[in-house]
Amino acid sequence: MQTLDFFTPIVNDPYRFGQIAAANSLSDVYAMGGEPWCAMNIVCFPVKELPRDVLRDIILGGFDKIREAGAVLAGGHSVEDAEIKYGLSVSGIVDPDGFASNSGLVPGDQIILTKPLGTGVIATAVKAQWEGSDALEDVLYHWAARLNNHSGRVLREMGLKAATDITGFGFGGHLLEMARASRCAVSVWSSSVPYLEQAVELAAVGMVPAGSYANRRFCESHVTIDAAVPPVHADLLFDAQTSGGLLLAVPQARLAEAVTRLEDAGELAAHVGEVTGPHSCGHLHLLA
Repeated sequence: MQTLDFFTPIVNDPYRFGQIAAANSLSDVYAMGGEPWCAMNIVCFPVKELPRDVLRDIILGGFDKIREAGAVLAGGHSVEDAEIKYGLSVSGIVDPDGFASNSGLVPGDQIILTKPLGTGVIATAVKAQWEGSDALEDVLYHWAARLNNHSGRVLREMGLKAATDITGFGFGGHLLEMARASRCAVSVWSSSVPYLEQAVELAAVGMVPAGSYANRRFCESHVTIDAAVPPVHADLLFDAQTSGGLLLAVPQARLAEAVTRLEDAGELAAHVGEVTGPHSCGHLHLLA
């Protein structure tokens, strides 16, 4: 399998940015039930405006994360640009019989989320140098630089057939994508979804990125949001994530097993929803 992703910095520290960008790039492989094999750097850098030490630290951060994933850095390509951009092209290996897709939902499946939501809101606050932005960057780094490797291993070992990683379309956008591809209806209990505490506070005062509102507008014709869902939760459910967690669809009979396996691996295992039945166009129902 092949995947590619790169983007502009969301934190101020170049080494941390390199780690986050690499973790984000590797995530697609885990979401498909694979293991990363090798990676290549993709770098855009303003060589005339910034010292090369910054570039070195970005690449070092990416290298360390690739090594943590058990993959090999095989080279890369760089271009001069007005703005920093970094990411990876990743090659992974997957058993053809163990491939997980976003179109494998089955009525009765239970939905598990492996990271809390809110990194998009926090990244917006960091860029705006909001009060306490250094502490916010620490929270963002803790979650966004965290590999989905352990969750991916559980996915492989259990032979799960439906999964995705949460990135730019947000939780709601990516889950709806699964529902539409599988022609299913999915219900989500918003109070069961884990949110970063700092993100809840920031969203409550309007620190929500424009991309999150765009996600919600794009999905609205296929989404029902109950009036009892708190507005902050509705915003965060469509918050564009960087290096977000995995969404795993687990048969009801194996839900307890999946939660135990994830928690034993040190991962979050939030039971946030279920596939309620077939739906010709796919539908997402957000409940309080």
